[in-house]
Amino acid sequence: MSTASPQQDLVRHYEACFLEHGRTPKGVDWPNQSDLYTRFEVMLGVVRPGQEQPALLDLGCGPGLLLDYMEQTGRRQDFEYIGVDLSEPMLESARSHWPAYRFARQDIIAEPLPGGLVDYVILNGVLTERRGASPAQMADYAANLLEAAFHAAREGIAFNVMGKLVDWERDDLFHWGFDEMAAAVSRRLSRHIRIRADYGLYEYTVYVYRQAGA
Repeated sequence: MSTASPQQDLVRHYEACFLEHGRTPKGVDWPNQSDLYTRFEVMLGVVRPGQEQPALLDLGCGPGLLLDYMEQTGRRQDFEYIGVDLSEPMLESARSHWPAYRFARQDIIAEPLPGGLVDYVILNGVLTERRGASPAQMADYAANLLEAAFHAAREGIAFNVMGKLVDWERDDLFHWGFDEMAAAVSRRLSRHIRIRADYGLYEYTVYVYRQAGA
C-alpha cells in the first residue's frame, strides 16, 4: 500500500500517462475516444433543461479534452468553462490548445473555491481509480473532494466511480457501492441524487443537486 495520499498517487499516475501518450484518451488513462466521449455526454447531462450558458467547472480537466468534445459536438458556446487540475504539464497543454479559457492549478480541499462560484462542477475520471490507496482511504478522500466541489456549485455536481455490479473488481480501481456512496453523499452534500448506470460502461455517474427537480 502506498504511503502517499490518494490525491498524490492519482496525480502522479495520470501525469505519467499524459507524458507517455500525450493529449489523447490514453494520456488520461482511457483506452479509446468513443467511450471517453460517452462519459463526457453523460457528465454534461447534469445540466437541467432551460439553463442558458451555465457556468461549468471541469475539475480534473487534464489537457482540456472536454473542450475538444464540446467543439466537435457544437456545444462549446453553450457553457462558460473553467478548468482546474493539479498537473502542471496537463494544464500547460490545455492552455496551449485552448488559450481563450481559464485553467488553474488548485487543490480545492486545501484551498477551497468560493462558494457558488459556478453553476455545475463535473469530475470525470477523478474518482474511478485508487491506485495504492485502500478502499476506505479512497472513500474518505472522495467524500472530502465531493464536498469541496459541491461547495463551489450553485446547482449541482456530477462524478463517476466504478460500480460493484461487475464480474470482478480491479485492485487499482475505486469500486464504490451504491449504498455506501449514497450514504456519504446524502450525509455530506445533499439527498437530491440521481444515479446513471445505463450507458454501457463498468461505472456509474451520479448527479447531486441542491434542490429537487424533474
